[in-house]
Amino acid sequence: MKDRAQLNKVTAAGLMVALGIIYGDIGTSPLYVMKAIIGEGKPIREILVMGGLSCVFWTLTLQTTLKYVILTLRADNNGEGGIFALYALVHRNAKWLYIPAMIGGSTLLADGIITPPISVASAIEGLRIIDPDIQTIPIILAILTGLFILQGFGTKIVGRLFGPVMLLWFSMLAVLGMLLIVQYPQVVAALNPYYGYQLLTQYPEGFWLLGAVFLCTTGAEALYSDLGHCGRNNIRVSWVFVKTCLILNYLGQGAWLLSQTGKSLTQNPFYGIMPEWFLEIGIAIATLAAIIASQALISGSFTLISEAIRLNFWPRVTINYPTEIRGQLYVPAINWLLWIGCVGVVLYFKESANMEAAYGLAITVTMLITTVLLGYYLYSRKFPVWVVGLFLIVYFTVEGSFLVANLEKFPHGGWVSVAIGLVLSLVMYTWITASRIKSRMVDYVPLPDQILALQELSTDTSIPKYATHLVFLTEASGKQHVEKNAIDSIFLRGPKRADIYWFIHVETLDDPYTTEYKVNVLAPEDVIKITFRLGFRVEPRINLFFRQVLEEMVQQKEVDITSRYESLHRQQITGDFQFIIFESFLSYENDLPFFERVVMKGYFFLKRFTPAKTSWFRLESNNIRLEKMPLVIQPAEKIKLVRVPETESAHTAVKKPAAAS
Repeated sequence: MKDRAQLNKVTAAGLMVALGIIYGDIGTSPLYVMKAIIGEGKPIREILVMGGLSCVFWTLTLQTTLKYVILTLRADNNGEGGIFALYALVHRNAKWLYIPAMIGGSTLLADGIITPPISVASAIEGLRIIDPDIQTIPIILAILTGLFILQGFGTKIVGRLFGPVMLLWFSMLAVLGMLLIVQYPQVVAALNPYYGYQLLTQYPEGFWLLGAVFLCTTGAEALYSDLGHCGRNNIRVSWVFVKTCLILNYLGQGAWLLSQTGKSLTQNPFYGIMPEWFLEIGIAIATLAAIIASQALISGSFTLISEAIRLNFWPRVTINYPTEIRGQLYVPAINWLLWIGCVGVVLYFKESANMEAAYGLAITVTMLITTVLLGYYLYSRKFPVWVVGLFLIVYFTVEGSFLVANLEKFPHGGWVSVAIGLVLSLVMYTWITASRIKSRMVDYVPLPDQILALQELSTDTSIPKYATHLVFLTEASGKQHVEKNAIDSIFLRGPKRADIYWFIHVETLDDPYTTEYKVNVLAPEDVIKITFRLGFRVEPRINLFFRQVLEEMVQQKEVDITSRYESLHRQQITGDFQFIIFESFLSYENDLPFFERVVMKGYFFLKRFTPAKTSWFRLESNNIRLEKMPLVIQPAEKIKLVRVPETESAHTAVKKPAAAS
């Protein structure tokens, strides 16, 4: 609680961190939003400029400020935010919510693939003002590749620069905007919502421009996802500064566009408001801001996958912790998956203008899912029904309108982000559905019923000792239960005689950073079960945790872990530990329905690409034995075998040669 209170405290350092890691996506939106609204090659009209600015301002106000900064940040899970953290708060009372949460997480990841290319491309394409013939694609690919290579080393050093660079970026946005507003002060009238209404109702196909307007708020989800890094109050205070800078820059671009009324747009308004002498400096700062925006999306994707794994939404892939900074992690498989996706997006779309046509469709779905989950959260927290209803009506209307407008992008490249989201959703659905199918047939037995047999086996000197300490990882959550497979392994596959039998269960909690454990001594010095209760953001370092538990139990004289061999016991040498890990495979004896058979085949296909449990639980490989267990979910019907009497089959027997006379 103290850490949480400290995190929520507004400090200069906290505000700087918020600027550096939260606002990359939404902060770089001025690079492409007004260009997308006006459209290259189209004549610039006052109703389009003023209406577009009005829509941008009220979108940032209703969507980002009201929904996310004021309302959604209230729904923190012990200081953590994001769609999966919100799901963890509400799923116990509504099991069906895993479906929208799964879809929302998938579309958010899909957004993470297209954001880095569009941000970097929009910045680098400014070089064409200086050199119209420059080839930007190699530069964009080089920057993105270098960024993904750096992920494995952590971003501790680079991260310190994020805040100051983004402070410089937002200050530049504000100053450039004000320089143009002073020249065309009438542009400030665009803050009147009437201009937005006029654009949507009177401008030809004005409603469909909402797809371009929506780009100004695509980074709003990051405000919530990074709640645990900065704290609610630091985000809220820093957003006042960020929003002011964004609005000033948008108004400045609008002022420049009004001066070009009647002409066709041939230049990005973002660079149009820059003095010629400042262009190179502005492009350099924009490129740094785009890199930071990309880094924020990549780090956010790692965090999202980590949470999905803990919630059993995603296959257990390797997670590394390159620095000591809390919450900073590196997921190699996701890193290179994102890199392949980003390279593919750049090579397919080539220009940022083409990416704009595809951008925003996936993240609209994420925001709608957040609305669903947040509505249920408010309802579960006893908010008045009319308040919850009003919230849902307003944001289903707003975000539904954005979704419909964004659907127009589908044939122009929006299908790419939708396809990526569908593939990711399919992976999540396959994994969680297969896990539920598996759990149907897991057979648990009460450990107290096995204690006498375990004690007799432990003292049976006619059987060679398998280990001093035999440790099983079990999925049985009950403190006195264990899988039947573990008991069968001890008695039927060996048998395995040991002095002490340990059973370890890891329980993943909705609280993000909980690190607790329980010890249940079922038979002193014979049978002990330990349950680790870990938050969904805690690395399950079972080897380390188990060693700490043993040390505490030895200090409290709850157990003696010295070797039971007489010569070693006299020397007070610690006994050996042997871990047993079960790996399941789909038995040929299953007779599953077609759908479940497809799901299970998909599950075991995905499992090929996941590391072993030993790696996931950080267990030392020199004292581990893997046992493969057939997974029989739905046994095939018994075939009726008919035994043929011996006399009826005599003709098939081989006759003996007659004896010699």
